[in-house]
Amino acid sequence: MEIFQYDFMRKAFLVGIMLAVIIPCIGVIVVLKRLSMIGDAISHTSLAGVTFGLVFNINPILASIIFCILSALSIEFIRKRVSKYGEISIAIIMSLSISIAGLLSGFVSNNSNFNSFLFGSIVAVSDFELKLVMLISTLSILIFVFLYKEIFYIVFNERLAKLSGVPVNRINFIFTILTAVTVSISARAIGALIVSSMMVVPAACSMQIANSYKKTIIYAVIFNVFFTILGIFVSYYYGLKPGATIVLISIITFIIIIFIKYIISSKYKRILTK
Repeated sequence: MEIFQYDFMRKAFLVGIMLAVIIPCIGVIVVLKRLSMIGDAISHTSLAGVTFGLVFNINPILASIIFCILSALSIEFIRKRVSKYGEISIAIIMSLSISIAGLLSGFVSNNSNFNSFLFGSIVAVSDFELKLVMLISTLSILIFVFLYKEIFYIVFNERLAKLSGVPVNRINFIFTILTAVTVSISARAIGALIVSSMMVVPAACSMQIANSYKKTIIYAVIFNVFFTILGIFVSYYYGLKPGATIVLISIITFIIIIFIKYIISSKYKRILTK
């Protein structure tokens, strides 16, 4: 267990596990609301914020948080104005973010620092970023637990939730901010280009075996913690990128689950036909 002898690896495990708990909580809701691509849009926005921060000597994480919040609010604003074609808002903001990131990336002097945000560098997380992740993770869990029932109503029937007296607009606003901040602080550790995968794939794995909303969230968290711990171990001993390794393990697991379900269903059908 020499991996735990190093301070930066202990810090990587701490950050990874905290993010692994909060990201799927948001991911399940995003998937159930059929807004899976919103993670992609906000993650690309975080990259735009990072490049802005690097170019203008602003803390990249703080710049990323500001950009992601503005992006999430813009998506929600556009989605309400064109409710029949809500996905247009995601495409517009993603295109804008990619354009800003691509334009500013040419002015970044330190490419290695830029790449660490692009593909993630969980072992290079600073003390400030660790404290920020701890703070955001704690707040996210508290908000999620406190608004659990209200979010449940909104996810499955937003109109009925309004009629029941749930402050839908306020809770959607809080959830939007929470999603933006979570994605932005994950960019450094996991990578701006793959953080959305960590949001969606564990939720997809969980939905294959869970039979309720609560179990879907619990299984998604368990899956993501497992993917993160295994991914950090594998990346450490084989010299791989941690963020990419975590996502690859999660996708392989999803394929295995689908394959096992297919075999079980095929055998069940054969038994019924006999």
